[in-house]
Amino acid sequence: MVKINITTLGCPKNIADSGHLAKKFVSEGFVYADEADKADIMLINTCGFIRHAKEESIEEILSLAMMRNRRRKLMVFGCLAKRYKEELLKEIPEIDGIFGVNEEEKIIDYCKHLAREINNGVSGRQGDKSNVSLAVAPLKQTYGSYAYLKIADGCDKKCTFCIIPSIRGRFRSITPENIIKESEELIKSGVKEIILVAQDITSYGKELKEYDLTALLKDMLTLDGDFNIRLLYLYPTSITDELLELMANEDRIHKYLDIPLQHSEDRILRLMGRRGTRKEYIKLIRNIRRKIPQIALRTTFITGFPTESEEEFNRLIDFIEEVRFDRLGVFTYSNEEDTPASKLKGQMPETVKKRRLDEIMKRQSLISLEKNRELIGRRYNAIIDEIEGGLVVARLYSHAPEIDGVVFIEASSDDNLKIGDIVTVEIIDAFDYDLKGIII
Repeated sequence: MVKINITTLGCPKNIADSGHLAKKFVSEGFVYADEADKADIMLINTCGFIRHAKEESIEEILSLAMMRNRRRKLMVFGCLAKRYKEELLKEIPEIDGIFGVNEEEKIIDYCKHLAREINNGVSGRQGDKSNVSLAVAPLKQTYGSYAYLKIADGCDKKCTFCIIPSIRGRFRSITPENIIKESEELIKSGVKEIILVAQDITSYGKELKEYDLTALLKDMLTLDGDFNIRLLYLYPTSITDELLELMANEDRIHKYLDIPLQHSEDRILRLMGRRGTRKEYIKLIRNIRRKIPQIALRTTFITGFPTESEEEFNRLIDFIEEVRFDRLGVFTYSNEEDTPASKLKGQMPETVKKRRLDEIMKRQSLISLEKNRELIGRRYNAIIDEIEGGLVVARLYSHAPEIDGVVFIEASSDDNLKIGDIVTVEIIDAFDYDLKGIII
C-alpha cells in the first residue's frame, strides 16, 4: 500500500491545484495520508511569489527532507520548484523528484516510478519510470465547509513587481463545462461555500466567445443544492456594472469582494504597471457601495515600492482612512529578480518598508475594531468551520476563510452542531479582527 501526502504553501490557487492533484492520485489507486510522516511519498506544493514565501517553502522542504528515508520519498513541485529547479536539486540532494506548475500527469507518472522503488526497497532519483500497478482501495476525498475552485491560470497583466506571469504563463480560462462539473461534485460532497479563485477572475472568459465571469456565475447559480459563492482577486478596472448588479440581486453570491489595489498614488501605480488612478479607485468603491450597500471590501497594499516618498505614503494612509476598507492586508515590497521593478533606482531600506507596513496595520486595526463594534447586537447567518470541545469557530459572509477574522461561539454538545452547518448568531462582543457571538 503506497500512501501520498501533499503539503501546500502559498495562495488559495495552490490549494486548488493540490486538491486536483490529490483527486488524481486517488483515482490512480494511491491512498492519501493525512500527515506527511504517515506517507510513503511526501509532496510539497511550493510558492515562489515573494522572498518570505520562498523562505517558507525552503524551510518546509528541509523539514520534510529530514523525514525522508529509504522507503519515504520527497517530491517538490509548484512555483518555487519551476523557478529554482537546478538550485534546489543541488542544495537539497534529498529531493527525489522536482516539477514545475501544471505538470500533474508527469508528477503522477514519476510517483508511480517511486512507488516501484519503494516496493522494491530501492533508493535514488534515477530508475525505471514505467507505470506501477497499485491495487489499493482509494481513500474518499472529504471537504470541509468550503472549497477553492480555480477558474483560470496564468496572467496577462504586466505588474512590474510580479513574477507570476513568467512562472504561470499567459492567462487561460478553464472551460465552463469543467468548472460546472467540479462545482456539482463539490456541492454533492457537502461543500457550502465555493470560492472562485484565479490571479484575476475578472479576466475570466477573455479568450472565450461572448462568455465572461458574470455568465459563468449565472450558470453556476442554476445548479441544485445549498451553497454560496465567494469571489477572490478582482482587478479593479475590470469590475463591471453587470457583475455588481448580479451580486446585488443574488443571495447566493456573498456580498464580499477582494480587490487588490496595491497602492493609491498615481505615480506609484504607473511604476507598478497597474491600471487605474486614485480618483478612479474612489469612484469604483463608491459605485460598489451604492449598488451593494452591505458589501464587505478587502484589498491589499504594498509598502516601500522603489522611490515611494514619505508624502506618497502619507497620502496612501489618507486614502485608507477615507475609504475605510472592511479588510486590508499589507506586504512590504519584495525585490524579485527578473522583474522590471528590480531594476528601478530608489530601492527602499527594509526598515522603512517595515515601518510603513506597521503604520498601515496600526491604522487599519482601529478601523476594523470600529466596524466590528458596529455589529454588536446584530444577527447574521454564520457557517461553522471548526468545532473543538465547547468552542465553535464560524464565519460571516464578510469573512473569507484563512484570510479574515472569525466568530467565536460557545456551544454545548446538546447543540448537535457539525462543520458546514449554517447557524444564526447574534454578535455580543468585538475585537480588532474577530467577533464573539451566541447562537440564536
